[in-house]
Amino acid sequence: MSGALTEPEIQDALAKLPGWAFADDKISKTYRFASFTEAIGFITEMAFACEKANHHPDLSNAYNTVTISLCTHDAGNKVTEKDVNLAGEIEKLAEKRD
Repeated sequence: MSGALTEPEIQDALAKLPGWAFADDKISKTYRFASFTEAIGFITEMAFACEKANHHPDLSNAYNTVTISLCTHDAGNKVTEKDVNLAGEIEKLAEKRD
């Protein structure tokens, strides 16, 4: 189990993750794509990275918009290094789609 990060640690990590924000003990970001198909493709690709990390985000999809929230359930629903690392992997996938 990963230990919860402090708010300053989270803010330092988010400085390297453009567009990600911290609120309600979660880090989150909303992505917008050109179409529904692109959004679903991103979710599908992201699912493989999440499974590999054995860490699964809360996410929602509305047409071309995907919102992702991360916290570590076995750390009391707090943000951990595991969340920051997965956010970084998700960013890499999103950058490939730009």
